[in-house]
Amino acid sequence: MEAPAPELGAKDIRVVRPVARLRGTPRLPGDKSISHRALLFALLADGESRISGASDGADVRSTAGAVANLGAEVRRLAELDGRVDYLVSSGGRTAVEQPSGVVDCGNSGTTTRLLAGILAGLPVTATLDGDDSLRRRPMGRVTVPLRQMGALIDGSADPEHLPLTITGRGRLAALDHATPVPSAQVKSAILLAGLAAEGRTRVREAVVTRDHTERMLRARGVAVTEATDSGGEHEVAIEGPAEVAAIDERVPADPSAAAFWLVGAAIHPDAELTLTGVSTNPTRRAIIDLLRRMGADIDERPHPASGPDGGEPVADLVVRSSRIRAIDLSPADVAAAIDEIPILCLAAAVARGRTRIRGAGELRHKESDRIAGIVAGLSTLGARIEADGDDLLIEGINGLTGSLTDSLGDHRLAMTFAVAGLIATGETAVAQAKSAAVSYPGFFDDLDRVSA
Repeated sequence: MEAPAPELGAKDIRVVRPVARLRGTPRLPGDKSISHRALLFALLADGESRISGASDGADVRSTAGAVANLGAEVRRLAELDGRVDYLVSSGGRTAVEQPSGVVDCGNSGTTTRLLAGILAGLPVTATLDGDDSLRRRPMGRVTVPLRQMGALIDGSADPEHLPLTITGRGRLAALDHATPVPSAQVKSAILLAGLAAEGRTRVREAVVTRDHTERMLRARGVAVTEATDSGGEHEVAIEGPAEVAAIDERVPADPSAAAFWLVGAAIHPDAELTLTGVSTNPTRRAIIDLLRRMGADIDERPHPASGPDGGEPVADLVVRSSRIRAIDLSPADVAAAIDEIPILCLAAAVARGRTRIRGAGELRHKESDRIAGIVAGLSTLGARIEADGDDLLIEGINGLTGSLTDSLGDHRLAMTFAVAGLIATGETAVAQAKSAAVSYPGFFDDLDRVSA
């Protein structure tokens, strides 16, 4: 049964109107993926870990809460513009405590899956749970390999969905695992379990996924090897057991958050925005390269903080109004830009020509069914977009018309529809707009700031 359409009288509606110009420097949040991992590694490290400029979105707050519930001291030192500095003090793996009650993962799939990998190798029992959206997300691709490594994982109602109770082991069996669906979260969960395994744990993937876990493990003293065979299969391996060291981490700006402004400026008739200190990690920069393929005018300039702890390259980006054209995205393109596909659909909706996005089925298993959500929302705004199985077909048009859109409580859909409102005629209303705070708590403040 279809969900009822939102009404303008409902709560949590944000109205966006077209603006004449876009100028300025959005205050981007810290990279969400790196922020999660920095907190989790700080739990496993013996000593103090300072994390500067982390995301202060709801998802990362869930990870910070989980780390505290497992016995680490988590202090918030400073907060500014949707970022936070943390100081985490932990006694390391042997000091992790039995959690007090359920470990609440909120809406965060990253928190859940990576924490499952960590808990699999700890001699504690913990129940992971989250909100209704997270309870619908599949966990079997993580729980199956972790069970093979020796963890006991039980679901009270459904063994592949939350809530899940994990009884870890002090030592696990090493695993050689090929991921059926490219997923950095699955890869990371297995590698994190591999820290407590006897022997060599390998993860093989057909498409290289984001590599923050590998970079951050190396920065903390863990030997990580990588190789790609002649057929293109990529292997990441660690030798366990292994300990992670406490270090200080400086978190760059999130490229997935930057994506909304990269697209917003490129499709706006009079725009120039500067995005500072953005991670340009080769496994995360696909949004930049795909937009350039579409004709976007994006300058990339060295940033003074390039190469912070963790080995992340960083750049300043300047994006201007552009004449963009349609392109075809392969399944590999989709895997490389999975979080940015909704905002790329907006770009395609006003590009010259017909865009085909192939192999986007993973979008059905995010905070919402993003394929259904982006088709419904952009169609409401007049876009010519349709789903063909796991593919998206988009015929570019000259303009969009403001209307009422429903984000389905999904942060990336909420921000996509809000950016669309900057170029659509009339008013665009975004229902459940506060969901943007899951990853980008200052998004609507930034939208007001750059609108002239």
